[in-house]
Amino acid sequence: MKIVVCVKQVPDTAAKVAVEGGKVTWGDAPLVINPWDEYAVEAALQAAEKGGGTVTAISLGAEEAKEALKHALAMGCAEAVLVNDPALAELDTQGASRVLAAAIRKVGGVDLAVFGKQAIDGDSGVTAAQTARVLGWPAATLLASLSLESGTLKGERAMEEGRQRVEAALPAVASIVKDYGEPRYPSFMGIRKAAKAEIPAWTLADLGIPTPAAAVMWKEIMNPPARQITNEMITGSSPEEIANKLADKIMEEKVL
Repeated sequence: MKIVVCVKQVPDTAAKVAVEGGKVTWGDAPLVINPWDEYAVEAALQAAEKGGGTVTAISLGAEEAKEALKHALAMGCAEAVLVNDPALAELDTQGASRVLAAAIRKVGGVDLAVFGKQAIDGDSGVTAAQTARVLGWPAATLLASLSLESGTLKGERAMEEGRQRVEAALPAVASIVKDYGEPRYPSFMGIRKAAKAEIPAWTLADLGIPTPAAAVMWKEIMNPPARQITNEMITGSSPEEIANKLADKIMEEKVL
């Protein structure tokens, strides 16, 4: 069994994102593997361990995105591939799905492609389903559990109303939520192995596809206007007096 897990490198969640010169920047904040993707890696590894298979991690990005792939290798993935091409700089989710689908096809013989729920930088949460559509595979998204049995993916989707049981014939695409369970920590030996790993980089030419046309264009990026906020404590000798003062203030400020 061959499983692919798609991961992304993103700014640390503590980063303060700003716009400088029309470009998004997060300053000196470190880049890390997308936290949601760690759950995807865990699900992929467990599926491979139970079914007897291997897991290959794939990422799109610049050279520094190899650090996210090394994290996946340290967790236990057998191989990793970076898709790195200057033409991917302005990629939207539809373009990313086409490139990922081409990379999955190039890996060859893939039974399952696993994604995290979403990336914390874009927060779109649609790349898994879009990739499944390009591949022509069924998509089982937002899974809190996953098992592979006799060529069939079985799982439970985490819904606001409860859980929804789903099944899909392999090959298939799945996305994982944190209810799946805590991802494992990279082992010391895994970290050492990942540090020495040679990660190949594929270009669009290697994938045999043209530059995907963007469906979404960012005409301009700007910082939101700063707002001056002041607080005022309303006091009084009784709850009734405080309530009356609050009501007068609301009317004065024309909130109502």
